[in-house]
Amino acid sequence: MHEQAQFNGMIGPLNLLSLVKNTAPFLFEPPYEAHVNPAKRLIEMGADPLGFIHILHNAHSLTPTAEPSAAEREDYFALCLACHHATVATFVPTDVDSKIRGVLWYRREDRELLRQRFEFVLQAMNWTLDGISTRATALSGVGPVSGHNGEMLGVLAGALGSFIFNGDLEYADKAAEAIDGELRREVHELQYALNLRGHEVDLLKISMSLLHNVGDLDQGISFWKNTEAFAPYRKRFAKLGHENTTPYGGAFVVAGALYKTLLASEGHRHYPLREVKALRKSRYLLLPLGPFLDDWGATIGRQSVLTDEERAEVLSALLQGCKKIPGQQGYYRAIAGMAEACGGQFERICKLMPASSRALAKDPDFKKKIAVSKISFESSYRKRTQTILAGQPAIRPFADAALA
Repeated sequence: MHEQAQFNGMIGPLNLLSLVKNTAPFLFEPPYEAHVNPAKRLIEMGADPLGFIHILHNAHSLTPTAEPSAAEREDYFALCLACHHATVATFVPTDVDSKIRGVLWYRREDRELLRQRFEFVLQAMNWTLDGISTRATALSGVGPVSGHNGEMLGVLAGALGSFIFNGDLEYADKAAEAIDGELRREVHELQYALNLRGHEVDLLKISMSLLHNVGDLDQGISFWKNTEAFAPYRKRFAKLGHENTTPYGGAFVVAGALYKTLLASEGHRHYPLREVKALRKSRYLLLPLGPFLDDWGATIGRQSVLTDEERAEVLSALLQGCKKIPGQQGYYRAIAGMAEACGGQFERICKLMPASSRALAKDPDFKKKIAVSKISFESSYRKRTQTILAGQPAIRPFADAALA
């Protein structure tokens, strides 16, 4: 079948598009359905903040083929990046990470084509997060900081590695500057939050994003060759969340201390929720960063797009997640928010769950945890954050740190 055809040995365009429709069907409903423009190539659609939407709605123009032309390879890269951007904060991200960070970069392409691809990535860094993520912070005026930025850092690392591999030092410098600029922007957001009283929860969310993002950068770097040409860039950008503490004034050390002490158990992939298809119905059900999920739980309790049977399915998945993921607190907070929002209906929803989940809901320890108020829970994290920060060195000044 045409839909099953591959593209140069990889997943075909229409199959890739079907994965996006599976996890984010709302991106193909009003107001997005009017973005068809067959006159333009996919690689030419990146400049608009909704460029990824334009690409998704024109993906059918890319024909599956075992021997794509150079232009078709560029359009396929654009489609992969658009699919990833659209889904990375959904419950079932589209698995094209290795393609956009490495596989599609490392071939002897024409220099101008690789440069065009890089310019497209720079455009994609300005794609909107509206409707596809609830995991961003935007406090300091330099734009939202979220895990999406890490995905782009991984792609930029692929570009940098490709330029070094192909001997294009001019564009290697441009790619390195782009990585450096993004890292500085994120550190600026972290520094700003550090100086705000009462914003410890925001600071923790930023720290989680930053640690995720340098992890994605490391994934892109993992495709680099182990040769001397790559060594200066590896020293500059690799393992910033681990032993490489010198760059960026040690900012990632501070973020790492907060993450490892308070948030590491919250950084899992939310597998317990992936099977709940009802959660994919609406952008309003997208999951924020844990463990601060009280408001999301309240949304589950109130959102009219969900039936009570579907609420029970979500609740059951959360309870099973509490059991399977040691140390995490976010699912307890989601349930606490859901219970408060549902009020007297919560017990009736509990009765709609399977027996195994009903038994978990009766556990005294579980009841004790969800009885903690949102104010008390977040207050405890604020105090623990302050204690950790008191034991950390200040972020050292580094050249041109402020972006305001």
